[in-house]
Amino acid sequence: MSAVLEVIWHDVECGGYAEDLSLWHDLAGRSGGPVLDVGAGTGRVTLELARAGVPVVALDADPALCDALRERAGGLPVEVVCADARDFELARRFALIVVPMQTVQLLGGAAGRAAFLRRALAHLEPRGLLAVAIADPLDSFDAEFDGLPRPDEAERGGTRYVSQALAVADEGEQAAIHRVRQIVRADGTVEEADNVIRLDRVEPEQLEEEAATAGLRVEAPRLIPSTDEYIGSTVVVVSAP
Repeated sequence: MSAVLEVIWHDVECGGYAEDLSLWHDLAGRSGGPVLDVGAGTGRVTLELARAGVPVVALDADPALCDALRERAGGLPVEVVCADARDFELARRFALIVVPMQTVQLLGGAAGRAAFLRRALAHLEPRGLLAVAIADPLDSFDAEFDGLPRPDEAERGGTRYVSQALAVADEGEQAAIHRVRQIVRADGTVEEADNVIRLDRVEPEQLEEEAATAGLRVEAPRLIPSTDEYIGSTVVVVSAP
């Protein structure tokens, strides 16, 4: 897939989510210091905070998304770092590290989460906060029996990009989200491709235990309610000693 398409699909499937933004604003306002946005993508959270005057370091492992975010950041207080969340080293510490949406569920199970938690602790200021969003349990569904949810879509230069969730399959320790992506051009031609994203299944209590084992202190979690379009999530909040 080209870098341009990678950015477009990320925007289509992730860019419209706004239900968590008030929480990140609240935590950033209370932290009083720089924020590290892990899994920043094209900047959904980073740009929202930076436009409010919050200095943000945006970390993502995808070079195409990092390049798009650098371009979009313009003169905002944003630094973009292209690195793996399980293995990064920065020259500063943070009052707040946020991990929005389901980023922590893409790290390869317990070992990947443990590696990330060690790096997060190493980059937190004393008593700094780490806030990690976990999707509510993903129930399996099949379009043939349950119907289809509303697709994610956007238009760019007269071309429509449509991402339709078809099923969520239970694969034991992971939930596999099956989508079909369509590119509908102005002349009526359609390109179609299947896409599968696998999310690790992890409960908030499990992540809290893993964080405590890593040396972090468990704080009260926050809840982001579900909507007609999006499932809810629990935000696990832990702090550095």
